[in-house]
Amino acid sequence: MHTAIGDMLERVLADRLTRAGVVDAVFARELGERVARFTREGGKRLRSQLVWWSMRACGGDDGATAAVALRIGAALELLQSCALVHDDVMDGATVRRGRPALHADVRELYSSAASPDRAARFGEAAAILAGDLALAWADDVVAETALDPGTAASVRRLWSDMRTEMVAGQFLDLRGQLTGTRSQLEALRAAHLKSALYSVERPLVLGAVVAHADGSTIRALSSTGRCVGMAFQLRDDLDDLFGDPLHTGKSCGGDIREGKPTYLAALAMARAEATGDRPALAVLERALGDANLTAAGLDEVRQVLVRTGARQAVETKIAHLAAEGLRHFDGAAFAAGAKGRLRGLLSAATVPRDLDGPPARSHPAPPAAPVGFATPKETRQ
Repeated sequence: MHTAIGDMLERVLADRLTRAGVVDAVFARELGERVARFTREGGKRLRSQLVWWSMRACGGDDGATAAVALRIGAALELLQSCALVHDDVMDGATVRRGRPALHADVRELYSSAASPDRAARFGEAAAILAGDLALAWADDVVAETALDPGTAASVRRLWSDMRTEMVAGQFLDLRGQLTGTRSQLEALRAAHLKSALYSVERPLVLGAVVAHADGSTIRALSSTGRCVGMAFQLRDDLDDLFGDPLHTGKSCGGDIREGKPTYLAALAMARAEATGDRPALAVLERALGDANLTAAGLDEVRQVLVRTGARQAVETKIAHLAAEGLRHFDGAAFAAGAKGRLRGLLSAATVPRDLDGPPARSHPAPPAAPVGFATPKETRQ
């Protein structure tokens, strides 16, 4: 299945690069090829896999339906490229997947042609355009996919809603960083919009719609995706602090250094306030938003998250959400073989990947991140 998605991506990207070359050779080489390489060398391709196995689980087994699912999967990979390239600019992250982020790569390309400040500004501006290009290509792929009128209307409405939800979630996330909000409800709302819907629920429903699934099946998948998607984002929040960078692909502590209004941070603050734990509050208030936070400072944050019980509480919430999502899933009728594959994919999306094993209320803090990983966030799932 990975091969099928990869093959479709290669065809889509080759077509887009050819068209870009007709417009301008330099544009195609310096921007278009970077977008193509970024997309081609993507991560786990969770979203495209969810579209594919949802389509298969809902009975889509003919060649035409499979081709449609693969094209939508390719479009989702391009949409993910847009989100990540823009995210790196907004977060000031210079590394992505162990390589220079796109804006840092372009900055280096022009480092000898301009002052460091101008080269950096150009790199950021070029990355914004690269993200826009990835989004335009994604929209083109969906628009050019052959669909019957009824399916086309549903797919394009879902696609439109998903793009708006992504932007809304990212805006709320940035706004929370600026205002320093520590509201648990606001944190969950931003996570729902920026990740849960886009990463899990919408891909599942897109696959079902392509396969012409009935209303009850689509509702079951939507409920599944809503729960599993939120668990997926909460797991990402925990991985940012407790995950092994070699396994997660994420540097440690990026969310803390950026002051992101995560549910994990909001819960820790609330618990510290409720118990009058002033030392814990002082650690959190000092660390959140500190771009220069040291590995030792990050370790203090980990200790607070364990001591307040916030880490364990989020683990419990993840388990509850994942179980609830799978109950919705198991209650629907799906094609046997594909159902197992899709269920496994959903289960794997919320599995813990900790440095120090399962959390415990009295568990000591994990070791500080290796020096090489005490940098801004490298990847988002």
